[in-house]
Amino acid sequence: MTSEVVENEFEFYSKAEKYWKDVPATVDGMLGGYGHISSIDINSSRKFLQRFLRDGPNRTGTTRALDCGAGIGRITKRLLLPLFKTVDMVDVTEDFLTKAKSYLGEEGRRVRNYFCCGLQDFNPEPNSYDVIWIQWVIGHLTDNHLSDFLKRCRAGLRPNGIVVIKDNMAQEGVIMDDVDSSVCRDLDVVRKIIRRAGLHLLAEERQENFPDEIYHVYTIAMR
Repeated sequence: MTSEVVENEFEFYSKAEKYWKDVPATVDGMLGGYGHISSIDINSSRKFLQRFLRDGPNRTGTTRALDCGAGIGRITKRLLLPLFKTVDMVDVTEDFLTKAKSYLGEEGRRVRNYFCCGLQDFNPEPNSYDVIWIQWVIGHLTDNHLSDFLKRCRAGLRPNGIVVIKDNMAQEGVIMDDVDSSVCRDLDVVRKIIRRAGLHLLAEERQENFPDEIYHVYTIAMR
């Protein structure tokens, strides 16, 4: 439970905002110095996502996606724009969204909205998104805020839409990182929060071929 490790909620959020303001607006900055894993990450995510986009009666649409904790648009550029007609991006750091406009290049014209907002305060437009992609950012939300945000995401989905979380998972419990003011939860804790938000799990996959020294990373699809 984040309530056990987050002593001051206001400080938890403001310290994280301050941390990201000092991070370089580069792929390496977004990935904490692990820029070299970007292609491995994107390729795995594409395979995971495409199983829902294939033909079939419950096929997820490809009209619109939302990139949460989007940073400079690494995922928007390489995963979402190639698969979806339009993408919206949301991030708490204005400098990253400004950088995204040049980083995304010509294809960036299909990004409809750049929302500068923390996810704890962000409200996805109801019935709007085929895929809501949330990567390496849930650690910046308390349990209650994450659950509430996922409820709003659920309302933001179009028919057959999915929410995807891809993030670090602790071996056990909830671990606080004082450097970037985030938490890392274990899989059971994340699953409980997902259920609390009224979503059910569709698929879960552990990322392969990442460096041994980092947390295990899991991709979870739900609706």
